[in-house]
Amino acid sequence: MTTREAEIIELIRKEVKPALGCTEPIAVALAVAKAMEIIEERCGFDDPEWRMKEGYAIRIEVSGNILKNGMGVGIPGTGMVGLHIAAALGAVCGKSEYGLEVLNDLDEASIARAKELVEQKSVTVGLAETDHKLYVKASVETKGEHCASTVIEDDHDNIVETCFDHSVLHSAHKDGNESSSDQKSTLDYKLTVKEIYEFADTVAYEDIRFILESRTLNLALAEEGLKGCYGLKVGYAISSTANKEVFGGDFLSYAMSLTAAASDARMAGCTLAAMSNSGSGNQGITVTMPVIAYSLKYGTDDEKLARALVLSHLIAIHIKGYLGKLSALCGCVIASTGSSCGLVYLRGGDYGQICASIKNMIGNITGMVCDGAKVGCAMKVASGVSSALQSAVLAREGICISEHDGIIEKDIEKTIRNLGRIGSVGMQNTDNMILDIMVCK
Repeated sequence: MTTREAEIIELIRKEVKPALGCTEPIAVALAVAKAMEIIEERCGFDDPEWRMKEGYAIRIEVSGNILKNGMGVGIPGTGMVGLHIAAALGAVCGKSEYGLEVLNDLDEASIARAKELVEQKSVTVGLAETDHKLYVKASVETKGEHCASTVIEDDHDNIVETCFDHSVLHSAHKDGNESSSDQKSTLDYKLTVKEIYEFADTVAYEDIRFILESRTLNLALAEEGLKGCYGLKVGYAISSTANKEVFGGDFLSYAMSLTAAASDARMAGCTLAAMSNSGSGNQGITVTMPVIAYSLKYGTDDEKLARALVLSHLIAIHIKGYLGKLSALCGCVIASTGSSCGLVYLRGGDYGQICASIKNMIGNITGMVCDGAKVGCAMKVASGVSSALQSAVLAREGICISEHDGIIEKDIEKTIRNLGRIGSVGMQNTDNMILDIMVCK
């Protein structure tokens, strides 16, 4: 493995992780769990049952985008939505060592205790004054005696500060002098679409075999969602025999149903983990499931699938780097662009056709807005899959949106940067308006 290949694999491992539940409320649960652990350590609480019995208050402060994405999404195993129950679960059963799977030890007793905390109004949630799109501060106070706090910024599992009794224990805020890999942003890796394509096509299979865990996790979610007991049942409805006269039995319907079903299950509180991409489980589902569906339908071998998944994941990571973790632009736009590239690759496409599929996608569904995480996201996911396959097919036919159209440029990297500017800067007022509408309902 070359040094550059190792760097790219480092980026994949950093941005492609298992996540249990929607990652915005999970970030809140993670911050609370860490604060609870600080209290346990500093106060010498060695009774594992203290979280279930003792009185404590939890105060959460979050950025607007965390609030937007946490208001209406199902929290695993609870039948409830929102940041209050997520915070309470983080306090009762969360373990920070699990990262985005912080609630992995969830059980009925923990759920009951967490609901009790919410009913007792022991959890408060408010907006933080911050410029960070992704920001969580969790403070826990025990009977007015001791308090601990945790701050997460920029990445869903990036703990940048911990405090106990108002004294800073650890601070990792960037000061211009740090150079560790944990501080590197996606853009610091200086990827291009061409390099991504060449890496996915030539890297040793044994070095990327791990990416097949995406299939294991996300396919399990899809199969669970197809049972038809989650959310809006989008995937179930598309696959239903009763609707075959509408959707037929072709690959497009198959890919849409599998991908939407995984989103149905995840957004409605399924207790199965998703393989996330760039901090988003829905994005991880959308970036992988159409590619996985193709491999299942047409018998692709594991090596070819792994290369397609690496390509799909990296394209999404690359584009997301220009947008930031959270924005007014729906993440399914970016994720389905990645899966479109993966489909082109599986169908024998080359670098030029992959660029064409990206341009076709950006010229098609760029305007899809994010109005918070919720069960309705499965419909957006299905739309993204449809566009991904359409763009991939057109690209393989040599059809590409012209650089004279809209925000498309002849240069693929300029096209991606244009999308990033629209999502991160141009749609800021849209983002604020969406949040205003949501909180005033």
